[in-house]
Amino acid sequence: MSFRINTNLSAMSALSNVNSTADQIGMSINRLSTGLRINSAGDDPAGLIVANSFKAQISGVNQAITNSQNASNYVKTAEGALSEVNNLLTSARSLAVASANTGTMTAAQVQANQAQLNSIVSSITRISQTTQFGTKKLLDGSSGVNSSVTNGTDLTSLSIGGTLGGAAISANASVVVTVNAASTQASVTSAVLGGGSDTAVVGGTPGQFTLNGVTLTSTATDTVNGLRDKINAVSAQTGVVATTGGTGAITLKTTGFGSNATINLSDSTGALRAAGAGFTTASGVDGNATVTVGGNSALFTASVGGSNGLTFTDAAGNSFSVTNAGNNTGVANATVGQVIVGSSQFQIGGNAGQTTSLSIGNFAASQLGTGVVAGSSLNNLDLTSSSGATNAISVIDQAISQVSTARGNMGNFQTNVLDSNVRSLGTAVQNMTATVSSIQDVDVASEMTNFTKLQILQQAGMSVLAQANQAPQAVLKLLQ
Repeated sequence: MSFRINTNLSAMSALSNVNSTADQIGMSINRLSTGLRINSAGDDPAGLIVANSFKAQISGVNQAITNSQNASNYVKTAEGALSEVNNLLTSARSLAVASANTGTMTAAQVQANQAQLNSIVSSITRISQTTQFGTKKLLDGSSGVNSSVTNGTDLTSLSIGGTLGGAAISANASVVVTVNAASTQASVTSAVLGGGSDTAVVGGTPGQFTLNGVTLTSTATDTVNGLRDKINAVSAQTGVVATTGGTGAITLKTTGFGSNATINLSDSTGALRAAGAGFTTASGVDGNATVTVGGNSALFTASVGGSNGLTFTDAAGNSFSVTNAGNNTGVANATVGQVIVGSSQFQIGGNAGQTTSLSIGNFAASQLGTGVVAGSSLNNLDLTSSSGATNAISVIDQAISQVSTARGNMGNFQTNVLDSNVRSLGTAVQNMTATVSSIQDVDVASEMTNFTKLQILQQAGMSVLAQANQAPQAVLKLLQ
């Protein structure tokens, strides 16, 4: 063993251990103060990945529970309205049975029954037209309207809801578009540069110009094509592309369409010498189109729902997006999509594809009671004759059966699909939360035991470090 004064290896080793213990104490304090075993990725990289994956899943499942509860309220709203329709049909049936008793009924009494029946029929139609969940109508046949693109040459997307032009869409139909005016791009053309040749040197005094907030410089050695390329190099920032056509002029055009697509060119040095005395501005023009679905039509305008000017929307929020080919007044009476009135779809799971659907249908008086008496529905019953009253009983019985069946389907959907799903997802959330807790939460008892051990190690280390620092003093005895 050698004795040295300048280098105290024992003290250095003791200090290293004390520092390591101090780091562990800091980590232990952090865990105890936050209640988390993983406070940063360095604590447990694999555990962090797994925990965050479960957290994302838990968030999705919680939202799916909310979706299921909202869907249940949606169904309850429709079923509650149909319950009232059932009550009205019961009253209507009593009137029909009474009117069929022609032996005792007077003409005035029959007319009174007919008037009351007409009022009931009007109420049923009113209920079918006004029952809503938020802004979605439930009983007019528009619930569950789905739209799809059938002409990909002209359209990239199509979204048509339950109403168009203020009227409900209650039957499957084609979507027909007529472009009345195409959306245009903003355009500015420079003066002729370089003596009429795209490859010639621009010449003149070098200068700067600002295009949609981006400043560029034209030099005395730039060719027309070279200056064009400078402009195109920043097109992602400006939203403007430049083209040349052999004439020595540069044409600036926006990548977007419609009124939101603008060119603001500040050219006080005359680098491009575009018209406008140093400052030139131009904007595109919004297009518009007429959309027809069945017997409903509405005017759609561009740029309201999309900044690129190729997305057209109407007042009800319906929309479609056109391709460059579709942005053309030559598109007239073109069938571009299809609307299908079917089932309302509900996302009831935390993952893609975990959906369910419910078909409600149209419960207007004209749609009830059909199929039992030729040409008859709830909407055209006549109680003023014996045969009419008899037919009315059959039609109303059919209507009661239709409404009751629909209510039964709704009840089944609510109880056996939605409510069951909520309970199942609740259990899943509980178990996944327990898994995240086991991965990420700290075991306080175990950590406190570790913390106590580290405190003792720290105290012992400090004591040993003090002793190690005193060790070189033994060398002094050799100098005496």
